[in-house]
Amino acid sequence: MSGHSKWSTIKHKKAASDSKKGKEFTRASNLISLAAKNGGDPTMNPSLAMAIDKAKSVNMPRANIERAIKKGTGELGGAMIEEVVYEGYGPGGIAILIETASDNKNRTVSEVRSTLTKYGGNMASSGAVAYNFEHRGQIEVITKKQDFSEEEIEEIVINSGATDFELESDRVIVYTEPKDLIAVKKSLESDGLKTESAELIYVATNEVSVTELERAEKIIKLIDILEDLDDVVSVYANFDISSEILEKLS
Repeated sequence: MSGHSKWSTIKHKKAASDSKKGKEFTRASNLISLAAKNGGDPTMNPSLAMAIDKAKSVNMPRANIERAIKKGTGELGGAMIEEVVYEGYGPGGIAILIETASDNKNRTVSEVRSTLTKYGGNMASSGAVAYNFEHRGQIEVITKKQDFSEEEIEEIVINSGATDFELESDRVIVYTEPKDLIAVKKSLESDGLKTESAELIYVATNEVSVTELERAEKIIKLIDILEDLDDVVSVYANFDISSEILEKLS
């Protein structure tokens, strides 16, 4: 597992206490609107169903969800939400992918570019860093308080059609082919496992080792600030922080 994944896990565990609901709602709404472009019925649109699940996980009101769906299908008019993935470099030349969803691409690219520049990075041309990542499905399975042993959980995951998985203290991170994400999620749940999230992500295949605390702090700060931008959905980077440095960061 990359250092970025480990850092994301640490952040995940404290997210409930310091999340900003306004930003969470904006992101969830944009994801719903994006997915709804392909149809407003979640039973016929798996991507929309996942986006709605994500919105519910941050306690987004039903009225907001319905409004986001109508915006995506064009029923409300106005500017449509578009998805753009920007590429960049961070401190020390690490590769960064920045997923965004926005109704104003000019505003979004300006914010992303200025943030990268201010915190030791810079924008990259399309394709310059994307080859360092592969697209995967990712499902988080809660293992705490499950009525299964660790061996039983592993067997269920292996039989689900997943391509890989990682065991953590209170959860299992399950990876799938992008096209198999929904099917694997349903398989896990049909066998009794509780899934917390399911989404398409980018996973670094070519990692850069980070062994200096100062450089690690600069990278983490840049990623945190990028993730705080309203139009940013997710940020991925190909750094691998040593366990000693990670302990100091956490």
